[in-house]
Order: sequence, then C-alpha cells, then structure tokens
Amino acid sequence: MNLHALLLEREAAGRPVTVGLIGAGKFGTMFLSQARRTRGMHLVGIADLSAERARKALAACGWDEQQYQASSLGDAFNSGRTHITQDSAALIGFPDIEVIIEATGDPKAGIAHALKIIEHGKHVVMVNVEADVVAGPLLAAKARAAGVIYSLAWGDQPALICEHVDWARACGFEVVSAGKGTRYHPTFHQSTPDTVWENFGLSPEKAARGGMNPKMFNSFIDGTKSGIEMTAVCNATGLVPQPDGLSFPPSSVYDLAKVCKPKAAGGALAIAGTTEVVSSLNRDMTGVPNHLQMGTYVVVKAGHDYVRHCAEEYNMLPDETFEHIAMYRPTHMIGLELGISVASAALRKEATGAPTGFRSDVVATAKRDLKAGEMLDGEGGFCVWGKQTPADRSLDQGLLPLGLAHNVRLKRDVATGDALRWADVDYDPNDSAVKVRREMEAAFGRRNV
Repeated sequence: MNLHALLLEREAAGRPVTVGLIGAGKFGTMFLSQARRTRGMHLVGIADLSAERARKALAACGWDEQQYQASSLGDAFNSGRTHITQDSAALIGFPDIEVIIEATGDPKAGIAHALKIIEHGKHVVMVNVEADVVAGPLLAAKARAAGVIYSLAWGDQPALICEHVDWARACGFEVVSAGKGTRYHPTFHQSTPDTVWENFGLSPEKAARGGMNPKMFNSFIDGTKSGIEMTAVCNATGLVPQPDGLSFPPSSVYDLAKVCKPKAAGGALAIAGTTEVVSSLNRDMTGVPNHLQMGTYVVVKAGHDYVRHCAEEYNMLPDETFEHIAMYRPTHMIGLELGISVASAALRKEATGAPTGFRSDVVATAKRDLKAGEMLDGEGGFCVWGKQTPADRSLDQGLLPLGLAHNVRLKRDVATGDALRWADVDYDPNDSAVKVRREMEAAFGRRNV
C-alpha cells in the first residue's frame, strides 16, 4: 500500500488532496478526528444543516478553534484552514475541492448531493449507504460516464467486505460467501427507538456519551442495516442475495467456514456465491464465544487436494473437510479509516467498492400490523425494517425500497412481516429521489444483473 507516500508527494508539491464533507454526524466526526492529522490532505469545508453541530464536532475531536475559522471556502483553500457552511451546494460547487464525502445518512439528500457532485466533476465518497442501495448502480454509472469516482466508504463494513472478495478472487479462490457479524435475534425485528439500547446491550449513558442516535442505531439492531450493507456488497461484487434474504446464523470466528457454506455442504446457506450476516447471539439469547459482532469475513473454496492439505497444515480456519476456508477481520474502525477512500479516489482514481449492477434490494417490511392512514417513519423507526431481497423479486412484485418508506402514508393495512409495495403507499411520482430510483430500475433490471 502506498497511499501515504502519494499523500506525502502531494504535500511536498504544495497540493494536498482537497476534501469537502457533507454531514457532521458520528461517521463524519470520526473522519474529522483523523483528517487534521493526515499529511497531504486538506479539509476545505464542512456543510451541515447545523453549523453549531459542526463546530461542536470539530471541538469534540481535537480541532483547535483557529483551524475552522476560515471566513469562506476561498479563504479556507488559501489558508489551509476549514470553512463551515450550511450551504451544501456552495461546497459542492467550489472548484478547488477534489473529493466530497456524503455522510448525511438521508437517502434522498444523498442521491441529490451525489448527482450534483458528479455534475461538478468531483469524486464522491458515499458514506450514505442508505442512498447507495436505493440508486447506487445508477449513480456509479453516471460517475463513470463523467470520468469521476463513486466509491463506498472504507471503514464501513461494505467496503471492507468488497476488499475481502477482491482479495479472494485475486488469489484465485471461488467466493462461497462474504459478510459481517452483528448482534441479532429474531425478536429484534420488532425493535424500536424506545427499546434499542436494551436490545443493543448498551447503557443509555454510554449511548449518550457517544452521541448515538437511537433511531439510527435501531437500524443496526432490527436487521435493517445488515440488509442495507449486504445489498451494497452484492451490487458491488456480483454476489447475489439468498432467495429469502439473510438468516443470521450464530457463529464464532472459528466456525465461519462450517456455517457460512451451502446447506448441501453441511452449512446454513441456501446457495453459494452469496452474502450472510452471522449473529453474536444464540437463539436462546446466550452469547456466542469468540463472535464476530464488529467484524467482516469471506469464505472461499479450496478447490483441490493440494490446497485442502495447505488449509490443514497452516490451520487456515477450515471446515471439517478442509474444502471451505475462512478469512476474517475482527473489527472495523468506521470513520477513522475513511481517509483511505478519499486518498484512493484522488490519487489512484480507484473506488474502494462501487456498484456494478442491481442484484439486491432492501424492501420495507412491517414490524407490526400497520393500518391504512399511518405515516411510515423509515429506517430504524417504529413501523418497518429493511429486508435484503433479490432485485428481480423486488421488481417483479413492485416492492417498496426501504429508503423511500419515510413520510409516506399507507393506503391499506399491512400485516406483520409482510413486504410493502409501491401500491400500498401514497408516494409522489414526481419526487426527485423517486424519479432517480425509477430511472435506476429501468437501467438496471433483470437484463443487467
């Protein structure tokens, strides 16, 4: 890896990689903590709906107040400081910024921002995986056509899993499965922002200290974030969802090759070449020893007796037949690692994962019996959770993307566990995000999987 050397070259030339950040939430703040310490990188501006929140984020992660007192983007660029603005359009349009990080977490805002970033000829690092799973294949195609990079965010699990898959294939292995760990129990699909910390195994005090948003973190516990992230992985790698989505089998890091292989081979998966998320909880709610709750993994096939013998000789985390081998990363560092994507896009013109097709979708699924007239509250809320679903099924059945199940009213009753359809809600066909999604469906349907 030579990104640091390339950054130092830019620093020596007096041309640090120039960056803009949209969204100063938890992920954005974690990036900010490292950006000020990364040689060869200059954060020119931050756009957030609350300038005060951005200032607090900078102060909280170690910035000196003088570093973010630039009076304008131009002043920031010339002085090496950072400007705070509420105007994302101004940040995107500033000509001397090379890479924009979209970290709002709002799928509609993320789609709109990405389109503007690409239009202005800048690279986009899409932290906003919620936006990516609604329209990422189309956004990435538009970026390629414009000669810029659209990239998933290193440090977030989808990009790390994409790296596992790329590593495996570059080594000549067939990928059986790839994914991550999480804390899962079937009852958590009904989790709400009111019950999230108990289900998460986290005290409200620690959650408050970390500035954790209960609605956002509820999407991790109710299964939604897993569906979103595995959809991003499928759309970027060519892996496909299991027919009924994720099953969340319990597994330790030492059992990944035994569990994350097809049922026909003695594992838990419906098919090979797929994604799966393993649970750190057994179904009786006891903890799994040596679990992978914060990590990522890939399982590959040996494919030959010689490789099987190597797997045995070197204890490569094999299954009992030595035909399946696991590799894992025990944790991820979220926004603290995001500079890898920024540097890769600017210096190598290479994404750390990007959609190449529409293979998987995340569909809104009822958490409870929903009644006609109710207003849906989207990801992590009280009404729906997001289930990973094969894209062709989503298209064939007219299923409602989870990312567009916010502030729309139900037109009919929907039973617990049922997938919602476009026809079930009173959506606006002229909404900009809806129009982009429909354009994506037309461009990346069955024929382009």
